[in-house]
Amino acid sequence: MVIMTAKVPKRRLLLIVLLLIAAAVVLALCLRGAGGETEKPAKTGTQGATNEARIAFLESYGWQVEPEPVKTQQVTVPADPSEVFLRYNELQISQGYDLLQYSGKELTRYVYRITNYPDESGVYYATLLVKDGQVVGADVASSAKTGVMHGLKMPE
Repeated sequence: MVIMTAKVPKRRLLLIVLLLIAAAVVLALCLRGAGGETEKPAKTGTQGATNEARIAFLESYGWQVEPEPVKTQQVTVPADPSEVFLRYNELQISQGYDLLQYSGKELTRYVYRITNYPDESGVYYATLLVKDGQVVGADVASSAKTGVMHGLKMPE
């Protein structure tokens, strides 16, 4: 067995330890803010359990919608996501959701017609994806072929 020793001055050792701590703090701050500006979804636990709860959830973002969904359907999150789905999931991630954790699972999709969209030139819909009474994804989209899709945050 070979044993090696090195004499390191205490001042240099302290400097190395302080640099490592500073690097760890910077790394933690970078990772914490790596998502950029994300809209944080309200976590109430049952925001998607009932029609009233879903409407209240949308109203918390400033949206007014018709009292009943125009469409309700079961959808399955793809186990092998396409490029289009991955782009859609980027929108979800920007809001604090991640649909990839539901790969292969069935969600309920509720689509509501928005009645107060700032651009009154078209028809806009809010879509909520719900799993076990919890909203796990959402978007706002125009019904036009060349329409827009964005997160729940009201456009300025």
